[in-house]
Order: sequence, then structure tokens, then C-alpha cells
Amino acid sequence: MTRPKKLDPSSSPRAMLGAELRHQREKAGLSQEQLGSPLFVSGSFIGQLEAGTRRMRMEYALRIDEVLKTDGYFERNCKAATKSKYPDHFAEAADAEAVAVTIKEYTPLLIPGLLQTEAYARAVFRAYHPTAPEEEIDELVSARLERAQILDNPTNPLFWPVIDEAVLRRSVGGPAVMAEALRHIASLIRRHRIIVQVMPFSAGAHMALEGPVKLMTFTDAPPLAYLQGLSTGRLVDDPAAVAQYELSYDLVGAIALSPEASLALIESAAEAFAHDQ
Repeated sequence: MTRPKKLDPSSSPRAMLGAELRHQREKAGLSQEQLGSPLFVSGSFIGQLEAGTRRMRMEYALRIDEVLKTDGYFERNCKAATKSKYPDHFAEAADAEAVAVTIKEYTPLLIPGLLQTEAYARAVFRAYHPTAPEEEIDELVSARLERAQILDNPTNPLFWPVIDEAVLRRSVGGPAVMAEALRHIASLIRRHRIIVQVMPFSAGAHMALEGPVKLMTFTDAPPLAYLQGLSTGRLVDDPAAVAQYELSYDLVGAIALSPEASLALIESAAEAFAHDQ
């Protein structure tokens, strides 16, 4: 069962809903497992809702109101708590990312979103949405940069990405954009804010060739994995599945370059793009 923590209900609609869920569940004398049973979810999932790690969906809100006899409270407040500036397939992962203690991920194609510069993010979103109005691209870029503000905290979360060498070689937005983007990563590394490893082409085949994976841990909830594809994404909380993704990440890190060698390669790639200008 997820350990309870003190929530600040005023911090967000999701925190408010989680705090009220815990209050009403305990008032009804139910454990997390007992409330999860009629919802066909685990007790850990209820704990994640209460902690604000997972967002409440309308189907859960309706059933919770029924079980806890809360007169439509969760239905009425669910919409406000689930509003997001992110796409539906990523909104829940963004919520979890914001409260994670550690974030580890393998990215085979692009610089991780938390490390992207404004120009790099703009080039990515313009490629994703070639006919979108500029205002829409601005909103997407703004949301991505806002996500990255979690790294303004000097210590939390621990962020440890493994990026494929292809990320360093693909010219997203042109040489000037790439030089800036890679120097930004190098700066964060040199400030000891993040740990980065590069998976070199010379490493050959490895366990994560099929796609990216993000792993998140929390102080008050079980770990989660996020898998992303083309305009789709899935948050995974099954312990066995998460353990398998953690093993994949560990094996990828074991054959990637060391952090020191990775920094040297990143800075070398940045200089090469700067020279190409």
C-alpha cells in the first residue's frame, strides 16, 4: 500500500482531488485495496491518485462517488483536475514527471524534452505539425519549456538520460540550433545538475532498440514507466513490466559511454555544428 504523505490541497486541482479522496476513503473506513477492488484497480493505483501521481479519469470519478457516496463531488471536480496543456497521451506522464524523485530515460531519436532549448523544441514541433498556425506552435513550445523548469531545482529530481549517438548527429533546426542545444546539455552536465550517457553507434544491438522508455520513481508511490510512440503514449505501473524496463535501461547504461566520455562526445558534436555554420 502506498504510504500517505501530507498534501497541499491548494497546490493544484489534482492535489485537492487526491487529498479529498484520501479523506473520504478513510472516513468510510476503507483501505486503498478495498476502494480499488470495485474500480478494478490496485490499491497502489488508489494511492497514486491520492498522492497526485496519477490523474483521475471520469470513469473512476463516477465509480468513486458511487462507492464513497460523495454526491457527485469527484465527478464535478474531475474535469478541472484533468485539464492539461499537454496532449492526452502525455498529460498523465507529465503530471508524474513533475513530482518524480528520479527520472531515467533512453532516447534514440531526439534530445529529451526536459533538455530541449526553445529553438530545438520549435523545430521539432514544426516538423510534427507542418501546417499548424504559429500560435499553436508557440503554445507547444511554451509548455515544453515550462516542463523543463523542474531542473531549476538544484538537486531534485535526479535526471539521468541515455541518448543515442543519432541524437547528436541529426541536424534538427540546422547547425546553429544544434550547436546551442548540445552546449545547453553540456552546461547542465558541467554544473553537475544531470548525468548523461551516450549510446555510441559502435555499441551495436541492445535491449532498447525498439524505442524510448522513461522510468520515474517517487517518495510515496510505486515506480512508473512511460512508453511513447507516434502520437501515442502509455504509462505502465505493473511491477513486473516496470522491472523489465528498468533492466533494459540498466543494460543500455552498462554498454553506453561513461559520463566523462559522453560529455566529450557531446561537446565535440557541438563544435562540429558550430563550425558548419
